[in-house]
This record gives sequence, C-alpha cells and structure tokens, in this order.
Amino acid sequence: MKTKNIKEKKDKKNNKQIIIGVSGGKGSFSEEAAIFYAQKFNIENFKIKYLINAENVLKNLDKGKINLGIFPIENSNGGIVYEAVNAMSKHNFKIERFFEIDVRQNLLVKPNISKKDIKKIASHPQALRQCRMYLKRKWPNVELIEWSDTAEAAKDLSLGKLSSDTAIIAPINCAKLYNLKILEPEIQDLKFNFTTFLAVKKL
Repeated sequence: MKTKNIKEKKDKKNNKQIIIGVSGGKGSFSEEAAIFYAQKFNIENFKIKYLINAENVLKNLDKGKINLGIFPIENSNGGIVYEAVNAMSKHNFKIERFFEIDVRQNLLVKPNISKKDIKKIASHPQALRQCRMYLKRKWPNVELIEWSDTAEAAKDLSLGKLSSDTAIIAPINCAKLYNLKILEPEIQDLKFNFTTFLAVKKL
C-alpha cells in the first residue's frame, strides 16, 4: 500500500499543469513556439499565458506566476530581438533550452479591403525587418508602423484600434482567429526564416 501511495503522489505531481508564459498574444509565433516545445518535450498538461513581450514574461517568471517562459531572441534574417535582450539584462533566470521554428509571415487585411486601399502596414519591428526587401519592393510608399506583437496587430485591426486602411504582418492562423483576409501569404524575404527561441525557468 505504501508503494502505491508513493506512485499515486508521483503521478499527481507529473500531471500538474505547467503554465507557459509567451511573449505574444493569441495566434502569435511565440504561442506557436510554446505548442511546438510542449509537443517536442512531452508536456501534455499546460496552459499558455499571453504576456505580449519578453519583459512581462521574465517579470511573471520572477514572481512565480508562470513555470516556463518562452520568447524569441534571434531571427536568421531579422537578427537579434533587441526587446528580448534588454529584458534579459534586467532579470536572473535559468535557460532550459534554445530551439528554432520556421516563421512564415503573411500580409493580412480586413475582409473588404483590397491592395489599392492600403496606406499603412503595421507589425512587430522584427516582422517588419524580416520582410524589409518585400516591403521596399512592393510597398515603397506606405507608412510602416511598429506594433507590440504580430498577433496583437491582427487583434487590434479587427477591433478597429488600427484603421481599416492598415495591413498587418502576422502568422497565417491570425486570419481565421481575427476574421481577416490573407492578402499575400509567405512574404518574408527568406524562404527558410528560422527564429531562435529561449525556454527559461526561474533560478
């Protein structure tokens, strides 16, 4: 009976829900990275907390509000994610793993908008950098707007926080999630556009 009780306690501990904090909104690449990480390392019972940026992820980790933090640090085309590096300099944490996902950027608009209507393009600075040659070639005269997160840009466009003449660069699943239209898929400059993420835990 003692052995059984020990085993039951161990099983309960193993089944404890893991809260993963990501530096993005619902539909973001950070969410995609968290799901990829959970599947790769057999984390079945997890919940994602959407924290929009790396600073919020590390703050929540410090306070014990999340068990694991996931955020990007570098892209093969866009380079270093400066926001993440700045946040890392302010906090102490343990790096569990580095891992990569292939990032595909897409140009999304409201359902009734066509190319001729677009006056602005909004996204996270990293996404804009990953598409800089495409933007220079195809949209030389539009205003580029930096936003806190790719998925947040999609959400804010759908809510009217961004004007309807704005296109956003975001993951393709944001189209369905926020009722947007895919104007152009896979607009990143590199065919293989890998982003390196960190999975971090509290020290």
